[in-house]
Amino acid sequence: MTTGYTNAQIYASCYRETSVQRGIVSQFAGLPILRHALVPIGCFATVVVAGVVGLSVLAGVGLLEAAFWLLDLTSIELHFQDHAGPERATKAYAIVVTVGLVLSGLWIGETVVTETFGGRIPTEVSRATMQRRIDTSEDHVIVCGYGMFGRTIANRLAEAGRTVVVIEIDEDNAKRAREDGHLLVEGDARQSQTLRAAGVDRATKLVAAIDDSNVNIQITVVSGAATDTPETLVRVGDEMYESVAKEAGADEVIIPEVVSGERVTRLLEQSPD
Repeated sequence: MTTGYTNAQIYASCYRETSVQRGIVSQFAGLPILRHALVPIGCFATVVVAGVVGLSVLAGVGLLEAAFWLLDLTSIELHFQDHAGPERATKAYAIVVTVGLVLSGLWIGETVVTETFGGRIPTEVSRATMQRRIDTSEDHVIVCGYGMFGRTIANRLAEAGRTVVVIEIDEDNAKRAREDGHLLVEGDARQSQTLRAAGVDRATKLVAAIDDSNVNIQITVVSGAATDTPETLVRVGDEMYESVAKEAGADEVIIPEVVSGERVTRLLEQSPD
């Protein structure tokens, strides 16, 4: 029995099946505050546990009552009015625990404030400004991936006066694209919302320049769903992917090794014997 599925349709199906997993993972990508706050939160919890256990042992009270003492230190004095025991040592320990709670609490607050306002707001303002510039761009070229191949294309186009929008998911490559002065969308080019943010419906060309043939073909499939699909140039690493990329909607398929080999051949033919 023949299914009639093309290779491009198989790629699209596989991509859709994994989109949910990628979405779940992306939800956790924006949790640096939690990661940085784990240490001070752990410190606070340790002080609480040490305080409750220590007060319980010193005064011979239950853990629940000792926990209440952390909230109301005057209860310690009331307790020792009716019970014998190391009152001074218990009060001194309670003061030390209270200082520890205050310091660790301030540490948590400082971490949260720093993560929220120290870098996030300037970053978001810069990103919003960049997005407004992209939203007003027309007839630009979208370059997906800012590795050596994509970077070379983007820089040469910019030198020629073309507007370039780079899509990059890697933090270091994104930083480099920003420093090189390109318009930038940080995200996965296989996601339709990322392509829309890059203005795919207003672009004249899209270059899938990532060093992964499968990813580039998936980008081609997704970009093909756009209302006004730009001319698509797709990088693949082997000739076996060329027909698949064509079926996926690529207008031009580029194999860097073949292009480089042809260029070297021309240089050799032009050089004197």
